[in-house]
Amino acid sequence: MPGDTSRTRKRRPSWKRSLLRSACFVLSVLTIRVVALQAYTITSGSMEPALAAGDFVWVNKAALGSRIPFTDIRIPGYSEPRRGEILVFDPPHDETLMVVKRLVGMPGDTLEMRDKTLYLNGQAQDEPYVVHTDNAADVSGAAMLWQRQVLVGGPREDYLPTRDTWGPLVIPGGRYFMLGDNRDDSIDSRTWGLLERWRFEGRVAVRFFSYNRDSYRPFPFIREIRWDRIGTRPR
Repeated sequence: MPGDTSRTRKRRPSWKRSLLRSACFVLSVLTIRVVALQAYTITSGSMEPALAAGDFVWVNKAALGSRIPFTDIRIPGYSEPRRGEILVFDPPHDETLMVVKRLVGMPGDTLEMRDKTLYLNGQAQDEPYVVHTDNAADVSGAAMLWQRQVLVGGPREDYLPTRDTWGPLVIPGGRYFMLGDNRDDSIDSRTWGLLERWRFEGRVAVRFFSYNRDSYRPFPFIREIRWDRIGTRPR
């Protein structure tokens, strides 16, 4: 009888072991999502052509450091933000959004835009990724008046920036200036201001899926897959 009992125990399924393995798997996936990689869907055209509505991208969160959810604790990254990178961040104007733009201004930089051309430290920039889609008259907006506080030479009441012409601005320490590549159809640092370092979520790494999100055809995520964009890195 003792021998029979031993064999019965060996045949009995180990539900505790299965539960432990499942818990470890879930914990591993959550850890990767929080610390290393996270998927995002592009829903607007403000970063076209680098990123189009309907692109699905992996974002490298480990590069710049990631925040532990529900805490103020941040895991240090292995690199710092670099000018020209496409980054995902938590914008200052809406706590419910995650936004993707290109980093164009670093702490200490002098930035200016003259008739749609960006100048960095007095030099016109070659930006092959930029597109312009709106030829309408350029107008000033009250939302851009924050720029008066970082004007070269100090604040001026007669300074009236527009979407296409503004500055020169001096970027303070610990702040960053973000622009969309689709310059005429992007709400970015021109309007909502400078970005603090802690707001960065990660660096866009690669597209893992893409489809024509604006299509009127049924099931575009099946019928209108953009195969040429899948597996490519936006630049």
